[in-house]
Amino acid sequence: MGRLNEYQVIGRKLPTEAAPEQKLYRMRIFAPNEVVAKSRFWYFLTQLKKVKKSTGEIVAINKISEKTPTKVKNFGIWIRYDSRSGTHNMYKEYRDVSRTNAVEMLYQDMAARHRSRFRSIHVLKVVELESEEDVKRQYVKQLLAPDLKFPLPHRVQKSRNIFASKRPSTFY
Repeated sequence: MGRLNEYQVIGRKLPTEAAPEQKLYRMRIFAPNEVVAKSRFWYFLTQLKKVKKSTGEIVAINKISEKTPTKVKNFGIWIRYDSRSGTHNMYKEYRDVSRTNAVEMLYQDMAARHRSRFRSIHVLKVVELESEEDVKRQYVKQLLAPDLKFPLPHRVQKSRNIFASKRPSTFY
């Protein structure tokens, strides 16, 4: 599967003589391209409202890009997925630079931990967690410490000598 993009898809039921003004429905969909985004839009809309692709139209489709793609942010993601035993709701947190990257991490994580496929995962809501108090999961909280350091053990010093009288020490 290719890299995901975030799309805003706006659609409605086709106007009829009885109802010339129809409601607009807007969804934010994560998909690899516009074709898949439109397909997912109709899939979700037929589940929510009495609208089919044949009796509806897509008014607009916009690709949403990240405002600050260099800042690391925390994201909370609500999902609903189908497993072998039933349908489950779940809340997960990820730390990344963009919403699309966080959702990609979610799909990889769900495939690894729960063996769930792309088609069985429905992303309900993605929220950027503004404050550190909003973070609930310990695996994200541990990265918020102000004195966080990543030690690099077992480093090998480079030397210009071809032959040495003793072995180099790689532990510091």
